[in-house]
Amino acid sequence: MNACTYSDKEVNIIANRKEVAKLAGVSEATVSRVFNNSGPLREETKRKVLQAAKELNYHPNAIAQSFARGKSNNIGVIVPYLPKVNLMSTYYFSELLNGIGTKLGEFGYGLLLLFQQANEPKDYVKLFLSQRVDGCIILGSKNIPGEVAALENLHQLNLPYCLVNQSFSGYSFHSIDADHINGSFQAVSSLLNKGHKQIIFLNGPMEYSNSVERLKGYEKAITKAGIPLNEKLLFQGNYSRKSGFQAAIHIGPLLENCQAIFTANDRMAIGLMQGLSSLGYLAGDDYSLIGYDDSDLSTMTSPPLSTVNVPLFEMGQLAAEKVLQLASTDDKTEIHECLPVSLIERASSLNKIKRFKV
Repeated sequence: MNACTYSDKEVNIIANRKEVAKLAGVSEATVSRVFNNSGPLREETKRKVLQAAKELNYHPNAIAQSFARGKSNNIGVIVPYLPKVNLMSTYYFSELLNGIGTKLGEFGYGLLLLFQQANEPKDYVKLFLSQRVDGCIILGSKNIPGEVAALENLHQLNLPYCLVNQSFSGYSFHSIDADHINGSFQAVSSLLNKGHKQIIFLNGPMEYSNSVERLKGYEKAITKAGIPLNEKLLFQGNYSRKSGFQAAIHIGPLLENCQAIFTANDRMAIGLMQGLSSLGYLAGDDYSLIGYDDSDLSTMTSPPLSTVNVPLFEMGQLAAEKVLQLASTDDKTEIHECLPVSLIERASSLNKIKRFKV
């Protein structure tokens, strides 16, 4: 758009406002106050202005209105920048963003997607100072010093924000989460109930609270079964399919004695399936496998992948709803919501153990 075209549009907005003011018999400032709902106004004056606007088919400029109110009508959604990864093709992020966008749209708000580099200093407050957003939702936050300090600053200033799928022990940051301890417990208990005594666990990075919680659920199920924790069965990936594939070279040799695997997300589970298949091991036949998230790909694998369903879309919706509440009221009640999860059993984990060595 060139400068001349922009200028012409501005002139049309002003002319329309002048016409409304003239027809209603009021000043342009009064017309602005009516549409911005600011300042004391008599009902009769409001009625005249709205009637004149209707007759002239006048629609105020939404951007100009937002600046006048000090509002952007945008909620910023902060996501980590992942090189060579299309976030919208990733089930986890696409479901969260769809939920957030759907709820924001219901209230006439836009979603402003903000990517944050891994080495970029964390400063969420500057988004509010620049008036780019009226609130923010933070995805993919990590329990690292710079992140905690930035969130503390955000929280102490009572700015509207919410974390999704991440919590920080010892802090009361606003958050929407899922019951990952119980989800992990359900998955591991299901494998134990099928006779498996030694269960391999491929987890994600421990700076994510959901990785910590999944480990707690794993340990809880193992302990309840009276089985000593074997740290040699614990592995760590980075939630990518590639890290699951690479883990196969270490996990494959263990399958002679351990024929059950639990992974912290479906992407790693699928990568692991592919890696183990190249070594001659087939899921659902040579070993049982359970993933996590219930992604769209979990039903497309062969065999279909058992997994833990996480209501990501609903979590996104709830986070958007809570941030809008914080942005529109003076109520700063702390937000801590934890949604339930459920185990979905499919063919990859329905087999009984075939050859268990003591």
